[in-house]
Amino acid sequence: MKKNFTVPIALGLGLILIVWAIMSDGKITSFLHLPSLIITVVGSFCALLMSFPLDQIKRLPSVLKKLVVEDETDKGALIARIVELSRISRSQGLLALDNQVAEIGNEFLADSIKMVIDGMDPENIREILETKIDNMEARHSVGQNIFLKWGELAPGFGMLGTLIGLINMLGSLTDPNAIGGGMAVALVTTFYGSLMANLIFIPIAQNLQSRTQVEATVSEMVMEGVLAIQSGQNPRVIEQKLESYLDGIASKERPEPLLEPSEGNSYV
Repeated sequence: MKKNFTVPIALGLGLILIVWAIMSDGKITSFLHLPSLIITVVGSFCALLMSFPLDQIKRLPSVLKKLVVEDETDKGALIARIVELSRISRSQGLLALDNQVAEIGNEFLADSIKMVIDGMDPENIREILETKIDNMEARHSVGQNIFLKWGELAPGFGMLGTLIGLINMLGSLTDPNAIGGGMAVALVTTFYGSLMANLIFIPIAQNLQSRTQVEATVSEMVMEGVLAIQSGQNPRVIEQKLESYLDGIASKERPEPLLEPSEGNSYV
């Protein structure tokens, strides 16, 4: 499984940029305040525990692991495989695909082909596959929702910490010279909340959502390809239909040509 360290690298660069901005016209120690950090991080996490079942919170470590794992699904190669299966089906029949199942690396495609081999109705196949896609999206949305909610809670607890600091400062105004320092400490909590929400939690949620959309698109592409194979469509038509799922970058990676014109015409 290939690693992708874009997320941690981007996070590190973002933190470096903020530290540079602070130190260019101030002191980093002015932004270090343990009670403020505890209120923001621990307080928002406690609220998170109240917002989601514990078994969903326990999935966070596995969800975070996905951020450094690159999706190795080659949509162009997957289309080539589906088109090849359609050629075999057109020339040898659907049952000939049974010999190909063991060699299919994509689990969703393999399961779909098995349904075709078993002679299931197209409506039932579509219903089952759409249910699988919906369940996948619902399963993945758990992590997305947790980080989105955390991104909402962190600024709120940052403001709460600021209010606590202001109340404590205003309650002991014996030295007017201490107002500036007390105000600075109070605002640090708001800084922590905004930083964590906008640099960590919300970007992570968006990253997970984007990954889910890509996986759902690939699964939908596979479903349409398998149903086209079952209906006996021309491999050239299947190829063109599935190409509509590819973005510009994936199109460049697609092996060319998948079918020779003479081969495509022979199945008309």
